[in-house]
Amino acid sequence: MDASERIQAASKFLLQSPPGEINDVLNDVRNIISDDASLQEGVLPALQEYNLAQFIVADVPGSGHQSIVSDAAQLEGEEGEERFWDPRSRTSFRFDHLSLEASDSKPVEADNESEPFRAALESSTLTYLAAHFHDGVASVFSKTGSSTEFTIQIVANKYNPSNFWAGRWRSEYIVDLAGKKVAGKILVNVHYYEQGNVQLETKHTISFPLPPTISVSSPNTSNSKILALIEDEEGKFQTALNDVYHEMSEKTFKGLRRALPLTRQKLDWDKVMGYKLGAELSASNKGVFGGNGS
Repeated sequence: MDASERIQAASKFLLQSPPGEINDVLNDVRNIISDDASLQEGVLPALQEYNLAQFIVADVPGSGHQSIVSDAAQLEGEEGEERFWDPRSRTSFRFDHLSLEASDSKPVEADNESEPFRAALESSTLTYLAAHFHDGVASVFSKTGSSTEFTIQIVANKYNPSNFWAGRWRSEYIVDLAGKKVAGKILVNVHYYEQGNVQLETKHTISFPLPPTISVSSPNTSNSKILALIEDEEGKFQTALNDVYHEMSEKTFKGLRRALPLTRQKLDWDKVMGYKLGAELSASNKGVFGGNGS
């Protein structure tokens, strides 16, 4: 396998990294490539793809809060420079996909027509985030050139390496006021790796209509109604996940286990040879002495 093929293989490994473990995967593939300069250059597109898809968060310079780095946050900078937008602080920034650091913040003018509704939607989203997600991050974007379409993104991470598990929740909702509908998706990734390697990856798509009373001209009342509908949908998904876990615990996993003997007692495998030897000796006695071996 030549260097380019090794880098291609390394990129595939990176794209499959569990939540919070991409640096561990990157350190492992360094041993395969053995050329840090070529590795960084070769896997940078994969790192960029991974970060955008996984809603990696960045500390926005000078803001005191974090913002989601994603496709919805991308801006086209000068001379093709990649920059990302934080609507909450009205700034853009550069993002290093390797170090995960933001830099070079610049002010961004908000769209006067869409900003009132976007800001109100952001306020309700942050309230919802604080009530339901531990250490979560949310960003709300308005679509360029539109005053009636907005994107809500939420990400929450839980890393517990001392207990060998990690997880990530991502949800995204496209709010279309003109079409009176919301289309969204929820993605959950969980990795458990104590004496094994078990991963859960699930995707749930959502679509629901908006009430006729919701409009861009009434941001202060409409945004809370939208978040109430999102809360209801996510609650249903959480309940469905709990039911699946219960089903797996009570039936699926139990079906994979070895059934107990008729005595309902666990078999002491250390004594199996002793049982067999005793049976053979008993049969031998009957054969030599006859009767019951006495």
